[in-house]
Amino acid sequence: MADIEPSTPVEGVEDDVEMGAIAEASAGAGEDAGLADIEPEAPKLVLFSDLMKSAIVEVIVGTGAERQTYSAHEAVLVKAPEFARQISEFAPRGSRQILYSDADVDAMGSVIEYLYTGEYFPKKTSSARDAPLERDPRLPLTDDEGLGLLVHARIYTLAERLGIPELKSLAHSKIHRTASTAKGELAYARFIYKESNPEDTTIRKPVAAFWATRSFSLRHEAEPEFRAMCLEFPQFSYDVLQLVLDQQEKSRRGGGDDGPGHRGPTVVPGSTRKRQRQI
Repeated sequence: MADIEPSTPVEGVEDDVEMGAIAEASAGAGEDAGLADIEPEAPKLVLFSDLMKSAIVEVIVGTGAERQTYSAHEAVLVKAPEFARQISEFAPRGSRQILYSDADVDAMGSVIEYLYTGEYFPKKTSSARDAPLERDPRLPLTDDEGLGLLVHARIYTLAERLGIPELKSLAHSKIHRTASTAKGELAYARFIYKESNPEDTTIRKPVAAFWATRSFSLRHEAEPEFRAMCLEFPQFSYDVLQLVLDQQEKSRRGGGDDGPGHRGPTVVPGSTRKRQRQI
């Protein structure tokens, strides 16, 4: 077998290889540098102790004998967009007070409790969907005035005012777990139609649906209050009547489960009230 002559080195190849290696290394370094530039920053760890170190802000609520001052840390209050806006307007050496003379004192206390802890009293007794609330000793066993419902309704409307949608959702869920009587339900309905945004169907529709479903029997337990509510808030009357008529029309077309001869609603969409009425 003939010997294979060694190949003659080609000039410049070695230099090209070295240059290529350098180019690849440079490219790799450039890519790494680019990646380093676009890596997201790790979120800053905020400890509870950090919140406690922030400046104190006084939230003054109510008027006259009912006036109350809540002293809270700025880093906690700014979780609420409306508080954050007002705090941002503080003068460097000026007063550090926020005034809400027209807000409910207890509702504001619950809002601040929520900003600190993520909950407010009375809490749910478990994480189950239909879990009842803790017993509130401030409330009577038979709640003819709707005081339990109004606790959460006031928090709901104040949370909307302060821009805290998560608190609105929490308060709304507690409304559906609060027992009341027919008179108490009407006191709650009156507050909702007086204080809530007319466009807020989340809170208003269940109220109208509740009464549309049960008005045939409930109005006899609170006839004067029911009549006064209808006269004071015609929109309430219209909303209830509209749901009743819609259900009757559906039944007469044969679309309901109760047959063509059924009169009066049995189930109205949106009446997802979980609470039981008190006797």
